[in-house]
Amino acid sequence: MKRIFLGLAALGLFAVPAQAAPGDMSVATFLGKAEALKAKGMAAMFSSDVKVLMNEGKAAAAVYRARLEGERKAGKPSSCPPPKASVSSNEMLAHLASYPAATRPGIPMHRAMGDFFARKFPCR
Repeated sequence: MKRIFLGLAALGLFAVPAQAAPGDMSVATFLGKAEALKAKGMAAMFSSDVKVLMNEGKAAAAVYRARLEGERKAGKPSSCPPPKASVSSNEMLAHLASYPAATRPGIPMHRAMGDFFARKFPCR
């Protein structure tokens, strides 16, 4: 039995899936972590998930900014935020919660970020 397991492991059949790129965390995962942190109250400040969510938000924003820059160069931006647009965490969490629960696992954070900015800062 041990030989079979080692053989399969050598073939990569039990390989751990590669981690998603920054900004690719699903809305479902992000909301789940955020809700778990809220439930911890003040103790959440000591959770490593705070940094995980902050980094994911920054990464998703960076992916969206790069996409928006390409859209601008093509003359078709999906949103027109002011240069120093600021977003509160409550606004973003409300936006994420607006997706139907069944679709959240398939929506990466960078897409949700783009949807948010397109809704909040439409081009006129």
